[in-house]
Parts: sequence; structure tokens; C-alpha cells
Amino acid sequence: MSTKLTLTIKQDVISQAKKYAKDKGSSLSEMIENYLKALTSQEENTNLDITPMMKSLKGSFQAPKNFNYKTELSKALNNKYAK
Repeated sequence: MSTKLTLTIKQDVISQAKKYAKDKGSSLSEMIENYLKALTSQEENTNLDITPMMKSLKGSFQAPKNFNYKTELSKALNNKYAK
């Protein structure tokens, strides 16, 4: 269930964030929700040692909804080892 939330943020930051979200094919609400999920899930996974570089990549790739990693991995391995 989604709930409306009011935030106070400087207008120039909002404008830049909206442009960034649009360029990434997302909405500002989606980006903020994903960021908050990432923040709160880090607390649950405190035993994981994630490098700063990996943290910076978090959220930089959004797979299509119908993406099947097993199929894509199988294709890649077949291409790599095909004679």
C-alpha cells in the first residue's frame, strides 16, 4: 500500500532530481523509495562487508521486469564456450 508523504526540499534539488529520474526512466518517488529501502536493508545486513565501490553502484542498474537472469546467464555461457 502506498502512502503520500510530504517532504521539504530546496526547489533546485527537486528540479535536478526530477531530471535525473526522467533520464533514468524512473520517477522521483520510485528513486526515493528505493533509496529508503536500501538504507533500511543495510541495517538488517550489518554482517555483510560491502566495499565503497559496490555501495556506489547500488541502484545504478534496473533490469527489465521480464528479465530472467538464469536464461541470460545460460546464453552468455553458451556463447563463451561454443565451439
